[in-house]
Amino acid sequence: MVEKTPEHELAQLLGPRLLSLLSGQERVELEQFEMEIGELELWLSTRGNSIAAHEQVKEQPAPPSLIEEPFSFPAEKFPGKVREVTLGARPADGGTRGRTVTIGGATAPAYWYDCAPPRLPVIALDVFDMNIALPRPLKENIADVMEDPAAWARKNVEKFGAEVVTIHLMSTDPLIRDTSPSDAAKTVEEILQVVDVPLIIGGCGDPRKDAKVFARVAEIASGERVLLNSVTLDMAQARTLETVATAAKEHGHLLLAFTGLDLNSAKELNRRLYAYLPPEQVVMDLTTAALGYGLEYSFTIHERARMAALMGDGELQHPTVSGSTNAWAAREAWMALDPVFGPREVRGPLWESITALSLLLAGLDLLMMMHPAAVQTVREVTRHLLTTGKAEGDKGMTWIGTEI
Repeated sequence: MVEKTPEHELAQLLGPRLLSLLSGQERVELEQFEMEIGELELWLSTRGNSIAAHEQVKEQPAPPSLIEEPFSFPAEKFPGKVREVTLGARPADGGTRGRTVTIGGATAPAYWYDCAPPRLPVIALDVFDMNIALPRPLKENIADVMEDPAAWARKNVEKFGAEVVTIHLMSTDPLIRDTSPSDAAKTVEEILQVVDVPLIIGGCGDPRKDAKVFARVAEIASGERVLLNSVTLDMAQARTLETVATAAKEHGHLLLAFTGLDLNSAKELNRRLYAYLPPEQVVMDLTTAALGYGLEYSFTIHERARMAALMGDGELQHPTVSGSTNAWAAREAWMALDPVFGPREVRGPLWESITALSLLLAGLDLLMMMHPAAVQTVREVTRHLLTTGKAEGDKGMTWIGTEI
């Protein structure tokens, strides 16, 4: 039995009266109206429509085949091209090298879908003219030759397959041994006699001392077309840039223009060099930061430089070099860490490999490296990647079922 409340009695009294007042009205507006609903059910009759729609679909005949539509990659060409630069000179060209390497020549980004890079990247291996502190994974490969730069260079070529040798004349640093330019030149001369690949000659970083060393080395190696590494805007401020650039032009060498992650600085340095020698004798180093220590900045600056060159910026249309050995500056590459991070004998070469391979996607032309395992890894990966149009599509899916 439902108990009647005052609200129920009021509704029974007013109900008939309200219905009589509302009769004949098409629209009613209520103000300050509230309604409490416990449950609400809506019944929509859609059975007839759904059956009709279902029958209509069934009546449509299935298409005999898929609609064929042709597809072709968009043909996009870039107006600019990276200059080609040859390192080393054979006897016919005035040098003594048995081999030369050419870098540059790109007409599209390295990752472009329908245009593979014109050639594989070149790999140079480092040599130092003095025994320096190196991580154990690096030192164990060359411990027997670290006191002899010429023997070190020969081992890099004959055992590790170096296409170019980079000799760093660290002993010339006034704060280390302050080796004279003549003694440094003798070291370069010895290496020229024991290997037949092109050379990159690195200084100590002091703008005044490097100018004297490079001038002397340029004279000793006249005609060999070595790459002097490097010239900087600091040399311009020290008024020694002209000395190096003039010596390079006179003796037929190349200059590596080094700047620190700044395209405006790179363009400015290149413009200064054009006053002394042709653009075809200039190579760029925009700085390499290691994995985990700014690699993304290096990638961005190299990619921007390459895209600007391909779009027609003549001041950036130079081959680019990466000092991928900088990866060993990362603590994770050489320090003894928790076993969960893996042995450093593996971790170090991986750090150098990933640093190099990442920058190759930005369009690098030459890599300066050090660990033989990293060199082999980068070489094999690039050979596989640069086989545009030669991959077998049916075999490409076998990795799905591969057991690791």
